[in-house]
Amino acid sequence: MRRRAFLLSLAGLGCSRSKDRRLNVLNWSEYVAPETIPDFEREFGVKVRYGVYESAEEMLARVMSGNSGWDVVFPPNYFIRPMVELGLLAPLDHSQLPGAGVLDPRFQSPPWDVGLRYAIPYMWGATGILYQSTLDPAPQAWADLWKPSFSGRITMLDDPAEVIGACLKKLGYALNSEDSLQLSRAQAEAERQKPMLRAYVNEIVRDQLVAGELLAAQVWRSTAMRAMEAADGKLRFVYPREGYPLYADNIAILRESKRTRLAHSFINYLMRPAVAARIALTKLESTCNAPARALLPASMRNNVTLYPPEETLARGEWFQPLSANAQRLRDRIWTAIKSA
Repeated sequence: MRRRAFLLSLAGLGCSRSKDRRLNVLNWSEYVAPETIPDFEREFGVKVRYGVYESAEEMLARVMSGNSGWDVVFPPNYFIRPMVELGLLAPLDHSQLPGAGVLDPRFQSPPWDVGLRYAIPYMWGATGILYQSTLDPAPQAWADLWKPSFSGRITMLDDPAEVIGACLKKLGYALNSEDSLQLSRAQAEAERQKPMLRAYVNEIVRDQLVAGELLAAQVWRSTAMRAMEAADGKLRFVYPREGYPLYADNIAILRESKRTRLAHSFINYLMRPAVAARIALTKLESTCNAPARALLPASMRNNVTLYPPEETLARGEWFQPLSANAQRLRDRIWTAIKSA
């Protein structure tokens, strides 16, 4: 019996070592270059279990139990504080993150995580309007997406923060407003627009715009970049003049992770300028990594859609976490909009 117990203990140690050489990464879809994960696996002698999600809410639902099996996630900036309060994120050990100094100055101590205690900024983006270049006049404001001439040939994102945010900005209110009267007025705007919409959609809008099925759409900037590349000059993007949302996706380690050293190595790997530049180039995204941007071709690092000038950025507003009461109100409003 003793020999059997000894052999079983050896088998258990073998399983433990095997698990230690695996990293479980949960990320947005299409958010690394094709070689990013295979190169990491070869260099570090590990196997990466790589999962994807389509919304931050989906990501949160998958890790909420604290026993999800995932190690690394990529939450947007406005999810950092709520995830910390829920006890889901592990504090970062900056002694294991020598590459953190490569971040653009605006991301070295961002308002959503001062001192980068829990997350490292990865990519940043914005939301605006993508439209057919033949439109005259071209849309320049959220209000243009309420024009009767667009009826049946426009879409909005299937995302409550984005739709309610666009309605708030159209009315001249703050993106993160918690005022019940302002939110009620935003709901009325969304319900007035809804009969004009083809649908509330996210990524598939890219193909619809490229095919010419739609005249204009509310889109994430990353979707717009891929669509414009595929459409060969037939599509254009604008940051609405009333203001628009900004967001940043971050790399974080879950508190439940048993592989924190390997997870820190993965973050360092993603911060290597050459690796970050390749991801940004492949995915047509804006990197938070200053030397990585310098490695990009001039046509990309100077692209005013990816890296707008300061006067355009000044109209942007970062999504922020909301109070529990405001979030519940917005959830009810979104349910009412979708069922209207």
